[in-house]
Amino acid sequence: MAEFDFDRSDLQQVVALINGKGGVGKTTITTNSGGLLAADGWRVLAVDLDPQGNVGLDLGYADTEQDDDGKELSKALVYGDAPRPLKNVRPGLDVLPGGHHLEGAAATLASKIGKGGRAAAEGKMALAIALSHISADYDIILIDCPPNIDVLQTVAVAAARYVLIPTKTDAASKKGLILTANRLDQVLDLNPELDLLGIVLFGTSQSAKRVRKEYVDEVNEVLGVTNADGIVFQSFISHSEATAKQTRNKGLLAHEVDDAVRTAPKWYESLKRGEKIASPGPVSAQSVADSLQAVTQELVARFTERAQAAEGEQETADV
Repeated sequence: MAEFDFDRSDLQQVVALINGKGGVGKTTITTNSGGLLAADGWRVLAVDLDPQGNVGLDLGYADTEQDDDGKELSKALVYGDAPRPLKNVRPGLDVLPGGHHLEGAAATLASKIGKGGRAAAEGKMALAIALSHISADYDIILIDCPPNIDVLQTVAVAAARYVLIPTKTDAASKKGLILTANRLDQVLDLNPELDLLGIVLFGTSQSAKRVRKEYVDEVNEVLGVTNADGIVFQSFISHSEATAKQTRNKGLLAHEVDDAVRTAPKWYESLKRGEKIASPGPVSAQSVADSLQAVTQELVARFTERAQAAEGEQETADV
């Protein structure tokens, strides 16, 4: 591949959430961790790189005037312009929406990559180039990758400093994990500093300890590492159909639904006042929200540790 010089110093806070299989929690972590970090004072950008645009469902802007179906992001990918995010979807949380326009952008980039040489490098670096214009405005950038569009996965990992892989414990998810590992290898020439932040288990429960232990062993075997490497997060994401339905239907995050449940009047208080009894949300929202909080805390710990280590290495190199 032709030499392609690109300064990656402004992309040290970019995290791509990727797995070759869908339904493993990529969007859930992007939106909920992004919302939690923003509520804690971080400046967060969520990039919805999926033509399905499910980030908009989680955050409540889907099918509104704010939703451009990925038009702004697509233009930035194709032309290299500075994208204009949707501001303050939550206080401190900006979003580059996804949607059907990304399918056209993917086709254009695939054609460019197919030409080889410098054109291929520029195609793979399209998202990195776009984000470099605005990355200084954010403490962390979370990219929600599509499960089945190769070129969009490629531009995501080419732009990322870190990769986070959500997965379930089934065989299909393990196959997706292998595909993802291969995808990372394909961009190492353009992004040699790409680092695996970890693997997060999605849709499991406290009672499934043996299942998780067996899956961790399988993951370690696939990746050729040991438990001591700590590749798999200690925390995991609980799942509840009732909570998932409530969050998507109302455009709320898990902790927002949990807050509504906690602060709602008790049913007997409403009954006393002669008011209509309405459920504010499922009780299961608490366990889901708590698990996402734990995953976000571990994500921050790993992210901060790696960033500090990188700064230390740079300071040593400058001496």
